[in-house]
Amino acid sequence: MRRMEEKIQTEGKVLPGGILKVGNFLNQQIDTGFLGEMAEEIKWHYEDSDVTKILTIESSGIPLAIATGMAMEVPVVFAKKHKTSNVDGNAYSSKVHSFTHNEDYNIIVSCEYLTENDRVLIIDDFLANGNALRGLIELIEQANAHLVGCAVAIEKCFQDGGDRLRADGVRIEALAAVESMTDTEIIFR
Repeated sequence: MRRMEEKIQTEGKVLPGGILKVGNFLNQQIDTGFLGEMAEEIKWHYEDSDVTKILTIESSGIPLAIATGMAMEVPVVFAKKHKTSNVDGNAYSSKVHSFTHNEDYNIIVSCEYLTENDRVLIIDDFLANGNALRGLIELIEQANAHLVGCAVAIEKCFQDGGDRLRADGVRIEALAAVESMTDTEIIFR
């Protein structure tokens, strides 16, 4: 998506440690008009896939997942990073390591929200090492649901999580694919 590349070039910032900061339009502050454009692009990629549910992980993937769910007219489920009192004992769980936070999370989704009849599209803001997507895929497998594919706003190709997932047969659609980045330059695939 050319517009995503332009937003990254003009509004993004590269931080030490391979971090791409896009908080002014995608994470901490949301450009709602652009969010709608991203959702329509994802809908276009998956409109013939009979998606019945969208799955994401808290918290940065939630706005894009909700916008896409609205565009596709399907429910959105998000995996929690911490078990709370409103999640009963019947839950799917998977361990996920966060690259950004350098922390492990035991993500959970109540069994009532993912079923074997679901055709699930995973959505997240970033794809780096692929840990979050792999954890979400594991939840889908536990539910015996069908994975349709994954859509991410930004793929950091140099961390090759997307390449490994594709090698495993997972369909990945990235709105922008960053091949490499330095303090002064961002190269797209």
